[in-house]
Amino acid sequence: MSTSERSLGPEGRTSWKRTAVVALPAVVAVGVMATVMAQGALAASFAVSGTSFQVSSGKLTSKGLSSYVQTDRSVDGKGHPVALLGIGDATLDDICQSAEVDTPVGKVVFKLTAGGDAGKVTASNLIIDGEDLVGDARFGTAQIGRDASTLDEVPGVKGEAGKFGLQAGDIEVLGVRSHAWSATGGNFRLKGMKLDVSLGGKKCF
Repeated sequence: MSTSERSLGPEGRTSWKRTAVVALPAVVAVGVMATVMAQGALAASFAVSGTSFQVSSGKLTSKGLSSYVQTDRSVDGKGHPVALLGIGDATLDDICQSAEVDTPVGKVVFKLTAGGDAGKVTASNLIIDGEDLVGDARFGTAQIGRDASTLDEVPGVKGEAGKFGLQAGDIEVLGVRSHAWSATGGNFRLKGMKLDVSLGGKKCF
């Protein structure tokens, strides 16, 4: 038997001890990644499209808000400065999301709506990367100018050390309107969801 044959051992047999040592770091990494994703910290880690979109709601309430400035990037490397809005357990009376997209047949409006008469819309760890936010707001205890790395109102939502941040306790915003580059959330529940794609359709606002 050659040296190479002896080093391989019997055909079809796997050294589970050696395999475990090699695989352990990957398993740990996947576990950490899953935990961080569940906390919402990776919400803006993907490349955004080159099209911002509208988000609106008649009323939004939440048990907490954390926010700081960051830059989203599209696949072409272009940066889009945004205010990352981390919202805890969010409840919305209704929600509308729309985007206008150029196509070979003209401008198409992609529009998603939910809530209203069908019931409330809910999401845990809702993250919106917005260019702006308009509405009539009521905040609980607010902390403006807090270091972004120390934010703790919404799990997993923290910025870089030394950067500007703000957070608040219970919040209520009426007449929500925002232009955003991304929105993500855990356990989204969209009652009465409706998706519409139409030429020259009506946007949320």
